[in-house]
Amino acid sequence: MMLIHLLYIVTFSIDLVTAGVIIFLERRDAAVTWAWLMVLLFVPIGGFLLYLLLGKKLNGVKMYRIRRMQREFVNAIVEAQKTNLREGNIEFYDPFVQRYQDLIYMNLVSSYAVFTQDNRVEVFYDGQSKFISLLDTIRQAKHHIHLEYYIFRPDRLGRQLVSALIQKANEGVEVRVLYDAVGSKGLHMDFFGDLIQAGGYVARFFPSIFPFFNPRMNHRNHRKLAIIDGRVGYIGGFNIGDEYLGRDVRFGAWRDTHLKIEGTSVLEMQALFLMDWNFASKKRLRVTDDYFPLQPDTGDVGVQIVSSGPNSRSETIRNAYVKMIYLAKRQILIQSPYFIPDESLLTALKTAALSGVDVRIMLPDKPDHYLVYFASRFYLAELLEVGVKFYLYKNGFLHAKTVVIDSELASVGTANLDIRSFKLNFEVNAVLYDSRIACRLAELFYTDIEKSSELTRELYQKRPHAVRIAESCARLLSPIL
Repeated sequence: MMLIHLLYIVTFSIDLVTAGVIIFLERRDAAVTWAWLMVLLFVPIGGFLLYLLLGKKLNGVKMYRIRRMQREFVNAIVEAQKTNLREGNIEFYDPFVQRYQDLIYMNLVSSYAVFTQDNRVEVFYDGQSKFISLLDTIRQAKHHIHLEYYIFRPDRLGRQLVSALIQKANEGVEVRVLYDAVGSKGLHMDFFGDLIQAGGYVARFFPSIFPFFNPRMNHRNHRKLAIIDGRVGYIGGFNIGDEYLGRDVRFGAWRDTHLKIEGTSVLEMQALFLMDWNFASKKRLRVTDDYFPLQPDTGDVGVQIVSSGPNSRSETIRNAYVKMIYLAKRQILIQSPYFIPDESLLTALKTAALSGVDVRIMLPDKPDHYLVYFASRFYLAELLEVGVKFYLYKNGFLHAKTVVIDSELASVGTANLDIRSFKLNFEVNAVLYDSRIACRLAELFYTDIEKSSELTRELYQKRPHAVRIAESCARLLSPIL
């Protein structure tokens, strides 16, 4: 009995100290603070361990190092573009882009996202075509191949990709693979043994030095980037794994969106990869012109590569989403597997709907993470009340992260519309200033509606009481999911 009493006192003391750190030292927003206080209150013994695993903020020195590297890459170009935008000296290839100058400027200031207009963009909406294209581009590589993925499975697709990388490494092409240690848990360096022996390099982002315990597991590198020869880049929602080809029995068909970009914006993707690589790898890469070649005249699509993470001074991708929503005059189309908006995003969507904008949001009908699934469903009520239309995608799993504004402006990338993507993960999106690409993404949205069911306000109100309770409980933890 004495032992139990002593354990209670020790646990209470640890939780009390942790609560003090959260309230007085970490200066988080109120929602996150209250969420962690609830965890400590209702899970007194395991709460502290959960905080160590999921709640501890990233070391400030590490954040500063990442931010400084990003600034050094593009600072001069960003300052020049800011001046030209303020003075009206940028000639836009497409006149409608004039309407979005405020968004371009904001992304420049907050994310060092250089605006380029010489890009060619191809849209992929299924894994088969995306990976055929990626493997074909890899086989044509002459100088380097840089891959960065949140999930890299050691399955059939993973082996096929590594085999192609080994062949190019044997040909003298520089090969680098960066994967997230949490997203790719269970993946051992042995899987890349032949690639490393052939001269390739592999690094893990935030690996744990302790077995079964990673104190940085909450800060995940969720980016999916592939850069080949500094001329071709891939960005979007597909990771590396058989499930992304629809081979997983649980999910079936996999619906995602990915882009192939050629043009100067590839250099922005390259800079982001090199920043992540030099942060994660002991074999740091010296920046040379070989990784930033002059770009041929490939296209006329306007693009900004917007990145965010725990190193960002503000939630840059969240801010981009919110600004895009406020710019909408006619229609907003959104696809996301997870939907846990913070107050600013929720207010923007409600304001748009109340202003007469046609707001349509598509979510997956089947969950892959039940807690996140129920938290997402909680937020639908007040949006349904103001006229937002919701669709539940039924043809497999919807993993696309797309926003389309007025069939003129769009975003495709890795960031979900949830607080985790806004605050905790390292993410990257391509903001596309092109009516042709935006129209193509809008067409895909309406094609997906045919494979979805509309969730009306009446249907939503008929959900069982058990589901309502699950939604309310999950919502309380939504700031830290």
